[in-house]
Amino acid sequence: MGMDMTDEYPFDLGTYTRPVTTRSAQCQAWFDRGLVWSYAFNHEEAAECFRHAIAHDGTCAMAYWGLAYCIGPNYNKPWAFFDADELARVVRQGHDAALQAQAHLDAVTPVERALVAAVLSRYPQATPDADCEPWNLAFAHAMQAVHAQFPDDLDVITVCVDAVMNLHPWDMWQLKTGEPTPGAQTLEMRAILDRALGLSDTTAASATSVDAGVPPRGGAKHPGLLHLYIHLLEMSPHPEHGLPAADNLRTLVPDAGHLLHMPSHLDILTGAYAAAAEANTRAAAADERYLAHAGPLNFYTLYRSHDYHFLVYAALFSGQSTLALDACRRLEASLPAALLRIPSPPMADRLEAFLALRPHVLVRFGRWHDILALPTMPDPSSAPPANPDADEYEEDASLLCVTNATRLYAKALAHAALGNTSRARATQVLFLAARARVPASRTLFNNTAPDLLAVAAAMLEAEICFREGPAACDDALARLADAVALSDALPYDEPWGWMQPVRHAQGALLLERGRAAEALAVYAADLGIDDHGAERLPRALQHPGNVWALHGYHESLVRLGRSDEARAVEGTLNALLTVADVEITSSCFCRRVTAQDCAACRD
Repeated sequence: MGMDMTDEYPFDLGTYTRPVTTRSAQCQAWFDRGLVWSYAFNHEEAAECFRHAIAHDGTCAMAYWGLAYCIGPNYNKPWAFFDADELARVVRQGHDAALQAQAHLDAVTPVERALVAAVLSRYPQATPDADCEPWNLAFAHAMQAVHAQFPDDLDVITVCVDAVMNLHPWDMWQLKTGEPTPGAQTLEMRAILDRALGLSDTTAASATSVDAGVPPRGGAKHPGLLHLYIHLLEMSPHPEHGLPAADNLRTLVPDAGHLLHMPSHLDILTGAYAAAAEANTRAAAADERYLAHAGPLNFYTLYRSHDYHFLVYAALFSGQSTLALDACRRLEASLPAALLRIPSPPMADRLEAFLALRPHVLVRFGRWHDILALPTMPDPSSAPPANPDADEYEEDASLLCVTNATRLYAKALAHAALGNTSRARATQVLFLAARARVPASRTLFNNTAPDLLAVAAAMLEAEICFREGPAACDDALARLADAVALSDALPYDEPWGWMQPVRHAQGALLLERGRAAEALAVYAADLGIDDHGAERLPRALQHPGNVWALHGYHESLVRLGRSDEARAVEGTLNALLTVADVEITSSCFCRRVTAQDCAACRD
């Protein structure tokens, strides 16, 4: 990961700079790189840059400040996510860096002095407490005081809002009601960011410039502000309000993969699936440049995997199987077994579930025989121990427990879809056993693997029941309703860990049973269309303009004889179908009977 001590640097991080008190141009350059990487959530590379800044000027207080700031907790990694060894190391290093910053305050500016004082509240001692969360609160209060002193300083605003949002990570809004989470200061942070994004170049420059240093751009071109604004609005009732900020960020920092990816959080929520795919294609290319520089054995691999995950998700919603499978391949190639075997931080807990994406893609596109060809692994209790030093993956069901369980789910589903319910039931038993072996510590970003596999279990039971004959169809649809409820109850994530909305299967099987009115309501809910008696879903659970649900919505209208309404959506549907690289005949390939020949299985 480290660089040599020259001005050469292989990444284009844009033009943002914050002039700091230093006698070294090299220190300034490394500081700016560290600050931008911090805003881009590549905290390890940020720390390397700040260390280089310190090496060039050991008296630069802000270089020590940057190191202390970037290695601590963040929106995606609260204190609770640090294992004991990492926590002790980070607290010690953060406390030391904060003290070093305080020891070099001669000639600093007032705002630098205030920032240095505030960061010590993040690490008030050299050893962790049993609960470090109160330190987050102290840091947020300290940064709010700094912001009160320097309300036009863009970096002060960014660090202040970041500190406050870290008190309620991924919980700034109540998912079901769309209201701000009580005590989260959501609207206050929105007001601060709205004002900051309107600050001019001149105002921002007067707040931050040191001597004749090059001023930063105005708020609308500040990478940290734009990043936080997207996170703040994505769970809101109106994520579209953040699209101007997303557009400003799209190419602002050309080699920061996570920032290139961030606009897609709002693209997905507003139905711009092609834009989301494009954003994550750019992000993946930047991530691969960083991978070539730093290798995979770092925490940023989580963010790289997240970007691939998002690319897969966007491709699924637009019906692009080739793009989705290529992203799976690139993701799998970039996650070596040696990485998952790192115990501190426990990388398997954070990353292994990404390897389970391929079965979801194959289910989405009805590639049943490809699913049956996927390898699965034996029960660890009956298998020989895996080689812990192996560079490549072996038949290791303990290491790949989420992947193995997901493959077995997909295989059982494939058997059911192909009409072999006895094989489906036998494989379901294997899936349930594999599911039981998945530890609660395994996650796919914000969701736990056990929660995701609970959706799989309910959906699988429904699909098998449905194929066991008409007498079991009511039970099947009840189990699908259970799966919908479990999926809706998942903690907010973007993209969702459950890759295919359960309502797509629910609507398809309702249509197969000839229950078009019920199917119409299901599709309308998924699309966020507020009519036909559809349930009004929380904004984050809607998937506007997706080709799968729109196909089912159109078919439901046709079968109900509502021809004018069907014609009204045909143009949009046909345009979406031209983007897809597969023939879409239903919202879910689990449906075996088409609209033309399903009369025999109607109620």
